[in-house]
Amino acid sequence: MTQEASPTTPGVFGRLPAAVTITDDTMREGLQIESADIPVDAKLRLLDALGETGAKVISIGSFAHPKWTPQMACIDEIAQRFVPKPGVVYTAAVFNKRGFDRADAYYPKLDVRRRQRRPSLHVEMSDAFARRNYNRSQAQQIAAMDATVAAARERGVTEGAVALGNPFGCNFEGPYTLAQRLDLLALMIGKWESAGISVTRVSFLEAMGWNLPHLVRETMIAIHDRWPGITTWHMHLHNQRGASLASYYEALQLGATEFDTSIGGMGGCPYCGNGRAAGHVPTEDFVDLCHEMGVETGYDLDKLIEAAAIAEEVVGHPLWGHVSKAGPRPRGDRLYPIDMPFVETLEEAAHFRKGAEVYKGQLSPWREDDALLRG
Repeated sequence: MTQEASPTTPGVFGRLPAAVTITDDTMREGLQIESADIPVDAKLRLLDALGETGAKVISIGSFAHPKWTPQMACIDEIAQRFVPKPGVVYTAAVFNKRGFDRADAYYPKLDVRRRQRRPSLHVEMSDAFARRNYNRSQAQQIAAMDATVAAARERGVTEGAVALGNPFGCNFEGPYTLAQRLDLLALMIGKWESAGISVTRVSFLEAMGWNLPHLVRETMIAIHDRWPGITTWHMHLHNQRGASLASYYEALQLGATEFDTSIGGMGGCPYCGNGRAAGHVPTEDFVDLCHEMGVETGYDLDKLIEAAAIAEEVVGHPLWGHVSKAGPRPRGDRLYPIDMPFVETLEEAAHFRKGAEVYKGQLSPWREDDALLRG
């Protein structure tokens, strides 16, 4: 039985939200770690399929230098050629003014920052990761905050956001404490508050898979207790060690409403030491979890599963989602027939979308006529 969501507005701390926004990051987070030789036509096919899933926000890739991310060397061609789906906001990752200018040239087809109501300060807990991923030290990230705040104040911004990079631990530096997380947040939030700008949104941006459900919970509770004006929580947690779906569940329970995922869990990071093993939360698995809890996502799970199948064709290997392999929980006319033959392989398990032909010829453990004969 589906659990009903609490009748609250999104962002109410400590209560299950009625709805969430799930940004599908397949084209950026997913493809950045796959082969650079995947043809643009194949990428456009995948992007088109993602647009049919009910996603509200889709990242098409990143405007990064091709020396460091050759998989994104074709991003301008993708931006030029893709056909937007109605009701979908298409965005992309940008890391500096040059990247922003390249991406913003495609506005309004592509919206990288113009819809951003709350500018954000982002600092890495890990100096090592800041240097490896952004070619900047943590100290340089901190030093750059004043200019961001000053520019926001000049524009009349009234609300700001903060983003904590790799808040729970680092493959190069080890674990971080709750006190360390709060100290860095206090520094960032203090910059906004000194300019008369309130902070209403917090992001956890994690590439190294150190998240655990209890760490997410204790950190969100501590932040809320200290800064109760924060009402919007955004989670981007990688899944190296298989705990990220459970961490998303904890965040949901506390009212988080913004999450990043990718089809099939595709993703990874070349800078964190885990490569493709630094996968993401599979979009289809998280959407299934939300729907079973009564939380609206806007996604069509069947179309997500089809998109996952296309993604596997595009990248040329199996992905790591579960719901795309086993299907959603069957109900009503989707219940499996009691006399169905053995199902053993992944191909046979796809009968829920491909039909009974995929397990044709398998042994049947029970049939109606056998039961009658025995009776």
